[in-house]
Amino acid sequence: MPGTRTREGRAKILIVDDESQITDLLSDLLSIEHDCVQADSAVQALAHLAESEFELVLTDITMPGMSGLEMIPRVKAIAPNTVVVLVSAMQTVECAIDALRVGAFDYLIKPFDLRHVEAVVTRALLHHELITAKQRYETALEELVEQRTRQLDLALDCLEDSYRATLRSLIAALEARDSETHGHSERVVSYSLRLGREYGLSAAEMKSLEFGSMLHDIGKIGVPDSILRKPAKLIDEEWVRMREHPLHGQEILRGIEFLEGAARVVAQHHEKWDGSGYPLGMREEEIDVCARIFAVADAFDAITSDRVYRRGKSYEAAAKELNSWSGKQFDPLVVEAFHRVPKEDWDELRDASYDNLLLIPSLGEPLCWSKTSPFIQAINAQLLMRQR
Repeated sequence: MPGTRTREGRAKILIVDDESQITDLLSDLLSIEHDCVQADSAVQALAHLAESEFELVLTDITMPGMSGLEMIPRVKAIAPNTVVVLVSAMQTVECAIDALRVGAFDYLIKPFDLRHVEAVVTRALLHHELITAKQRYETALEELVEQRTRQLDLALDCLEDSYRATLRSLIAALEARDSETHGHSERVVSYSLRLGREYGLSAAEMKSLEFGSMLHDIGKIGVPDSILRKPAKLIDEEWVRMREHPLHGQEILRGIEFLEGAARVVAQHHEKWDGSGYPLGMREEEIDVCARIFAVADAFDAITSDRVYRRGKSYEAAAKELNSWSGKQFDPLVVEAFHRVPKEDWDELRDASYDNLLLIPSLGEPLCWSKTSPFIQAINAQLLMRQR
């Protein structure tokens, strides 16, 4: 640790002068309270500094070879906390200014007033103590900040994992209303995140994409069962009600700050690149980038999944169909990103999603993990209305 004393209360001082009478005089004066080491040149002084720590260096300016002024930057390079006091017979303002400019703490004039020397040394050592105390404080503060930051990150990760688990359970329960699409959200989240990484989304955008993909159909809570589960083709009036579900979902998520990005995916996941989508007829880059990525992942899952009325198609057929709708329904750049992902990745994600399907709680009671959560309150209200 810089500033460590050789004996309790004693500093280590390096005295540098080519005149032995000067080094002997200063050493005799200061050795009563401190441990002194003598050097007769700047080169010898730098060698001592490389081998040991000194709180203070007292050095003459005019010496053969390297001067005291030239030595100071090298002292600071070896021992940044060591305080340097220059000693000189030159009594000029310019010389004192030069000394301070290169990093000297103070300036002593020969011949010495020994009381003045003691006062300067005392001030220099106090300055060194302040430097080391400040460093210790800053180091302790940095360690504390790092520790608290790690604790906060861990708490936030745990909270996010809790949110994620709650949302997954909720989505699994809602999907139980429609056995045809059971597991769809689990798969489409995996597909969306893989496509988002390939596209180059930021960490914040990836989080919005994950939760938005998970909750994309949350608004179907507001669609009557008679429409949602109708086995026959929907009539025009029923399609109007069905197409309101993105806005229902946006309303459910309104005011939940950490789901703000996800709410855009929920609201816009049926918009199309050419402006022919719903509910707002947005087009091209007006549509949130996460919603554009989700749309491709969602379509891929729909094409390759089994339905009551048809078998799921192959990867090749799905890729061909995405190409045919690129620039119409889908963002062409997102479709390009889809094709950059190896087919094996999509197969692995699909298999993993089936392994991760959650057990579904009974729908006989409304879901209420947290009665204080605005999100869960909105869900519970919708479920209670549907039970009536």
